[in-house]
Amino acid sequence: MAINQNHTFDELDGVKCCIVEKNATQERVDYLQKILAFNHYTVVVVPSPPDKKAVNKPVAEEAPVQEIPPAPTTFTIGVTDLTFNPTNAIWGRLLVNTDGTVVTLKQWLGQ
Repeated sequence: MAINQNHTFDELDGVKCCIVEKNATQERVDYLQKILAFNHYTVVVVPSPPDKKAVNKPVAEEAPVQEIPPAPTTFTIGVTDLTFNPTNAIWGRLLVNTDGTVVTLKQWLGQ
């Protein structure tokens, strides 16, 4: 059970993980994976499940079905350390970049 919204758990590829971020782009995955691996966390990345979308049904049999375009590919990022909390890691200044500087909130958010 999660302690709060910022400390969620899920099973990724059969491994119980603390969720770092959901619906992340490939660029975001590459960035966070580099930081987390450098800080000695085992990172697990899996494709995010597709969103549940309503299928547009035709009003009459003759009307064409409107197809919903596929969603962009996104990923769920987790770490195997169940004590990891992304919020605490940033505000507690627990993560460092590969150059040895502390990861700031701006850096974590990619700004």
